[in-house]
Amino acid sequence: MPRKSIGETAMTNAERQARYRAARAAGAPVIRMHRPVDHRSRAQRWNDNVAALLQAQAEYAAGLDSLPDNLQQSATADALRAICDLDLTELQAVIPPRGFGRD
Repeated sequence: MPRKSIGETAMTNAERQARYRAARAAGAPVIRMHRPVDHRSRAQRWNDNVAALLQAQAEYAAGLDSLPDNLQQSATADALRAICDLDLTELQAVIPPRGFGRD
């Protein structure tokens, strides 16, 4: 995903190079950020995501229970009921296949 542009329009190559050289001449430290690598196995990521879904479903159920009486027949309540009615126990029962010795 490309970075967001700094100005209204994209810089030309010459402008980008001039900005780079000016930053180096000013002695600004170079800071490079790298996204941390996820070292979890696919099976662990699956289990974590299913647990997150179950937790979110429990939070939506609590939200549905705390709705006032005048909102029990609203579209929000219908959406919350649809989320709460999903049967996620089948997802818990799924055991992902292991990956050729990598997991």
